[in-house]
Amino acid sequence: MKDISPWSDELPDDYQEIIDKFGLEKFNVNEFPNPNHLMRRNIIFAGRGLKVISDCIKQKKDFYVLSGIMTSSEKIHLGTKSIIDMISYFQRQNAQTYVCIADLEALCTRNISLEESKKRALNFHIPIYLALGLDIKKTTFYFQSENKTVLHLSYAFSSKVTLNEYRAIYGNSEPSRILAALTQSADILFPQTIKKMPGIIPVGVDQDPHIRLTRDIVSRYKDYNFITPGSIYNKFMPSLDGSLKMSKSNINSAIFLPEDKNSACKKIMRALTGGRKDVEEQRKIGGVPENCMVFELYKQHLIEDDKKLNKVYEECKTGKILCGECKKNACDLMNKFLDSLNENFNKFKERIDDAKILKFKNN
Repeated sequence: MKDISPWSDELPDDYQEIIDKFGLEKFNVNEFPNPNHLMRRNIIFAGRGLKVISDCIKQKKDFYVLSGIMTSSEKIHLGTKSIIDMISYFQRQNAQTYVCIADLEALCTRNISLEESKKRALNFHIPIYLALGLDIKKTTFYFQSENKTVLHLSYAFSSKVTLNEYRAIYGNSEPSRILAALTQSADILFPQTIKKMPGIIPVGVDQDPHIRLTRDIVSRYKDYNFITPGSIYNKFMPSLDGSLKMSKSNINSAIFLPEDKNSACKKIMRALTGGRKDVEEQRKIGGVPENCMVFELYKQHLIEDDKKLNKVYEECKTGKILCGECKKNACDLMNKFLDSLNENFNKFKERIDDAKILKFKNN
């Protein structure tokens, strides 16, 4: 099995193998009301503690959704949108929504100062998350470095984890990563210090070590009587050449937000497809959308309507549409998406003072 961890760019060969190895629950779309496109299309494939959250939604009980922002640059790659889409889904199901600005993690793992992290968060990260669909009135942001509860919890949690256990979960024991992991566990549980309720953390499955560590800590740390957090995992958005998961390190094969429309289109036109060796063969036996990175863009980000997506799929499989035309259509859809995103981004940059950013006493 390939290395699936927070520090790897590899794509899994078999998601069922991941479910079996990590002891995950297979995602059942029928358990969640009004599933979004990621849930309907099997891009969301597994999780932990899912029934607790589905019951909260159905019974209209309090729960929270939480995610974090690493301020490593003033761009995010398109794959990050999947996480924001899932936060938005749970927010629409009345989850209390928290987004942590992981400035301490950026400091200890990327050597980014707290001042620079704050600047990037206010100028870029918070506005782009709102532009991608989070409700400005219902989303609570906070900075790790200003949250003394998180800091105190991370220190308390350090006595509940052995070095050998940490190595078993993460495969290494670098001090900066240990500090970052303990702080992440504190972030995951922080909303429960405000109100005791179940929580769900949407992440790529490469982040599962953080969830496992937090769930282990909850079983040992009794001061707050925390509820074990749940998690929900999406399949990775592949890089446009199909070789790795999309990430900020794949500059020429990832689409970034924001990105110039011409640059994005050039990347799409170079993308790996499921096309045949020539036009005649593709017209005769059709393409293979399952192997096409352009179809992945449609499926994960560019086409919301399932009927329209199925139409693209059938036209590819039957050879009715060729790769060049399909890429041009994808460029058109990407341009519309980027135009809308840029308009919303600029709007929320101007409204940054309206964002709910927690202020803490004695800081």
